[in-house]
Amino acid sequence: MKRSGVALILAVGAVAVGGAWHHFHASADPVQLVTSEVASGDIVNSVSCTGTLDAVTTVDVGSQVSGTIESIPVDFNSIVRKGEVLARLDTSIFKAQLLQAQANLAKAKADVGVAQAAVTDATEKLNRSKALAARQLIPQSDLDSARVAEDEAVANLKSVQAAQAQAQAAVDQADVSLEHTIILSPIDGIVVARKVDVGQTVAASFQTPSLFSIAADLTKMRVTATVDESDVGNVQVGQVARFTVDAYPSQPFEGKVVQVRLQPQTVQNVVTYDTVINVDNSQLLLKPGMTATVAIEVARREDVARIPTGALRFRPSEAVLTALGETTLVPKALAHRSAMPNQGGTGEVWVDRQGRIEPVSVRVGLSDGQSVEVLNGLPLGARVVTSAMLAVNRPTGSSASPLAPRPMYWHH
Repeated sequence: MKRSGVALILAVGAVAVGGAWHHFHASADPVQLVTSEVASGDIVNSVSCTGTLDAVTTVDVGSQVSGTIESIPVDFNSIVRKGEVLARLDTSIFKAQLLQAQANLAKAKADVGVAQAAVTDATEKLNRSKALAARQLIPQSDLDSARVAEDEAVANLKSVQAAQAQAQAAVDQADVSLEHTIILSPIDGIVVARKVDVGQTVAASFQTPSLFSIAADLTKMRVTATVDESDVGNVQVGQVARFTVDAYPSQPFEGKVVQVRLQPQTVQNVVTYDTVINVDNSQLLLKPGMTATVAIEVARREDVARIPTGALRFRPSEAVLTALGETTLVPKALAHRSAMPNQGGTGEVWVDRQGRIEPVSVRVGLSDGQSVEVLNGLPLGARVVTSAMLAVNRPTGSSASPLAPRPMYWHH
């Protein structure tokens, strides 16, 4: 009984394994089709680029005079108001220059007084000479000398008056220079850069040095993106731009294109154009200098029929059509190996109809690179083929058991 029971179990197991092997090979399809359903959805065509964030208004504050930094009452991120003190320079030299200019002015005023007295004296002498000459009591040469003396006195007066005006200008200049030792904020804003320290010497001989950078309002920022010349024709003012930054990779931000600058930027023979995008930063998450990965939306289609772009590129091979029993379609498949059609053009897709495939001509619309809009030719719910793989049986060896399943290999 025991031996017969074991033999019965082995026999049933062998039948089961053989049946499973036969079912596996009998039910395996010769061709595996990868299909996608024609469904409705949105298609957005965008231009990709990168840019840098900065404040809409940033003012570089410098010094108009040279000197040594004496104090800096502000620091990075300090909120400042227009007219608030940002830094003070050492004033000792400028005060000395002002005192010297004031002394020169006082001397010039005294010189003017002396010259005016000389003019008055020369005029009186000329008048006396004229009276005496009228009665012929002095020679004509004395009268001429009196006239010359008066002219010289008047000319000297004008000269010292000019020197007085020059001395007054020097006083004014020294006074202004002294005022410029106090560096004030020109706008309301926040200090985003401080480039000097106490004790540092500022030289303003040739150009105004930049000491501070003040951003007017960090709640409103902008992205200056570089758009390739091949894409700039599609970018227009008012388009929506979405971008991410490395600090918040999973949080998208949104802005609007406000300017496409006409000045080209050429780097290694690559021509780009700066595009300015205004961004709302009311949460103050974005910081100046961050790198933004931008997608500018140039076209959008909402709730339209769409298919994968791979469906338009798919063409079945002769082996696949033969395995499906569609040998009559082989010439047609080999004759149509066109490239991806442009927007508004006509392409061809292969539709799966319950295990049988056939080509269908479609007119396509907007594409985002992954999906393409179908204008006509396909109803919603139809299944288009994106790829096909052909099954091939390969023996595992002459000694393999007929009950062991043979592996199935697929090739495109």
